[in-house]
Amino acid sequence: MKPEPVGVPGMPPNNDTYSQAVQLGELIFVSGQLGRGAGGVLPPDLRQQTRQAIENIEAILRAAGSGLDQVAKVNIYLTDFSRLAEMNEVYRVYFPHRPAKTSVEVTRLDQGALIEIEVVAHRR
Repeated sequence: MKPEPVGVPGMPPNNDTYSQAVQLGELIFVSGQLGRGAGGVLPPDLRQQTRQAIENIEAILRAAGSGLDQVAKVNIYLTDFSRLAEMNEVYRVYFPHRPAKTSVEVTRLDQGALIEIEVVAHRR
């Protein structure tokens, strides 16, 4: 078995050293997603960036034949951990099934983002 790249046309990765996601067997590993839409990183609003990052993940999972309801593990990187509750307000709307989650504070994220989210999901 070999990892197979998954991608969504129109949503390129930041560079060509990684895939948006890879599928290995029935598992899908989604690379860290920033809260950016077509125009780049969103304004410094953590709720908007969280929402956009999760919607990016949802689009990638859909392309791989899965969905947010199949997410088993979430890793969250925040530049300000004191805002965890604010992020969780948005997060719980998208993940009511409560997958395993790790949240950590980091010094800095690419493009000045406030949050980056990566997930592991099962293919339907």
